[in-house]
Amino acid sequence: MPARDRQDQTIKYLKLLAREFPNEQAVFTEIINLQAILNLPKGTEHFMSDLHGEYEAFLHILNNCSGVIREHVDEDFGDTLSDEEKSDLCTLVYYPRERIELMRKARQDSPTWYKRMLDQLLVVTRRLSSRYTRSKVRRAIPHDFAYIIDELLHTHPDENNYRVQYHERIIDSILETGSTEDFISSLAELIKVLAVDHIHLVGDIFDRGGGAAKIMDRLLRCEHQRTDIQWGNHDILWMGAAAGEPACIVTALRNNLRYGNYEILENDYGISLRELVSFAERTYRQDDGTSPVIKAIDVMLFKLEGQIIRRHPEFDMEDRLLLDKVDPASGTVVIDGERHEMTTRDFPTLDPARPYELSDDEQRIVGRLVREFTSASHLGSHVDFLYRHGSMYLVSNGNVLFHGCVPMNGDGTFSSVNCLGTWRSGRDYLDFCDEVARRAWRTRERDALDWMWYLWVGRKSPASGRQVKTFERAYLADASTWVEPMDPYFELTKEAPACEAVLREFGVAPGAGHIVNGHTPVKAIEGESPIRADGRLLVIDGGFCRAYHPKTGIAGYTLIASSRGMRLKAHEAFKSVEEALVHNADIQSVTTHFEAPSRRIMVSDTDTGEAIREQIGDLRLLLDAYRTGTIEPGGGA
Repeated sequence: MPARDRQDQTIKYLKLLAREFPNEQAVFTEIINLQAILNLPKGTEHFMSDLHGEYEAFLHILNNCSGVIREHVDEDFGDTLSDEEKSDLCTLVYYPRERIELMRKARQDSPTWYKRMLDQLLVVTRRLSSRYTRSKVRRAIPHDFAYIIDELLHTHPDENNYRVQYHERIIDSILETGSTEDFISSLAELIKVLAVDHIHLVGDIFDRGGGAAKIMDRLLRCEHQRTDIQWGNHDILWMGAAAGEPACIVTALRNNLRYGNYEILENDYGISLRELVSFAERTYRQDDGTSPVIKAIDVMLFKLEGQIIRRHPEFDMEDRLLLDKVDPASGTVVIDGERHEMTTRDFPTLDPARPYELSDDEQRIVGRLVREFTSASHLGSHVDFLYRHGSMYLVSNGNVLFHGCVPMNGDGTFSSVNCLGTWRSGRDYLDFCDEVARRAWRTRERDALDWMWYLWVGRKSPASGRQVKTFERAYLADASTWVEPMDPYFELTKEAPACEAVLREFGVAPGAGHIVNGHTPVKAIEGESPIRADGRLLVIDGGFCRAYHPKTGIAGYTLIASSRGMRLKAHEAFKSVEEALVHNADIQSVTTHFEAPSRRIMVSDTDTGEAIREQIGDLRLLLDAYRTGTIEPGGGA
């Protein structure tokens, strides 16, 4: 662009900026404010992965901020409170209304108790709020008590102690008016928001556990808090289902019915199973250990998958075309030239001449399910949230976050994948996956919907990255056929060179950041570590899902990145909310500190700091324009 055109563009931009800062005083006031923000401590980031519908465990981890709340309570009160008193305070922060109700039933909710709890909560809130600007704290304060909380957070003794007396009178009025429970709940919510500045969910909110809809409802209620999601394969499955991809819909049904999660389908999202169940029970037998509903779903799934694979030979998944190799009479299937015994011979809708065509009944059921999934408003709001707050990957403060992998070849180079006629690899491939997923939701075009299925299960999908053996697991008793080869990424990134290649691919200097993944449960019980390649890779899927606890030996990892560095938390299984309320049963965690910085990390050291410095540069240009007369004060309108 010629210099004259660049200058004109700059002046146009500065005139737009002048609408917000109409004179010199407004500009330098904002510059001073931004310079001050750069010198505040970096906000705490909270990383979680693979929640898999475990709502109560997620809620407790969210409430206790992976132990950050308890750390602040310990710092604030030291030896002035006993461990039991600190636990009482923490439980009140985690579950304020439930805790108050418990105290009320035990007749222990005296005015003295309320006053003591309010004082203690204010101590914690004041300490946490000191890390932020007053304007940011005000935005975080629950609306109903915004003015009162703002006043109480800024108590400073004066010569005659008038301010302290004024604030004590506010506390007394809260007690007298019967608004204590609401006020304590608002303070508790503010503490949790201030304790964690940013939440990263590194994929797989859905499936296995039955509480995914409740997790999404919670995230929607907390939309004011900064949250991002790196889509996992189970999230993409539900995104594809909501967009109307039949294979994704049938797979979502299969996953949840196999785990007994009828509630999320019927109660949470209003998906009726009546016609499917009726068809299955009149069509399939019940004499071989597999329920008719699962049999019906399995056959429909493999037919729909076969149709996609045939439409897209570039997916290179012909080895999953197995229905045409089934012999129902002998109860066998031929895979890779070898004949295997099957667990059922019950295939009444399988036409050997057209094995991948749905029967009329199956077509009618699939059509109805597509209409129900695409019109389910509750599901639609959740998927819309996933799109607005989510992406295939995120580069944040030197960390590269993605759920599964960046597909690699055995030699450590990035795999090239045929993306609707264009070959892509590395970051460029993940950008394509992000774009095609958004296109599926926006346009529901056939190719984009087919890609949603591929992203769920494809061997070169960055969200999956393995050769999935759904058919073998459904029909073969021989567990040796269930082994699912993983992308070379998962082995190569145990060592530094592959991790450094990934970091460079995403614009992060090796040694200056980390890769954060979920997807593959860390088998701590077998000695596996979540910290790999000398700290370059952090795998934080430790098994939130209860079904994985025996395999992993723990109940999930979370990662905390604060101004004091990074630390991993390995969590024991959460018992119940009732245990937390009655016995202060917090989730017990083992903390691993690593890469402690030589000084506290400030906002100026973060991506936010870089953005603020750019804002300051723009404001200085505007200030110069005012002072040279290029732009008149108030002239931006």
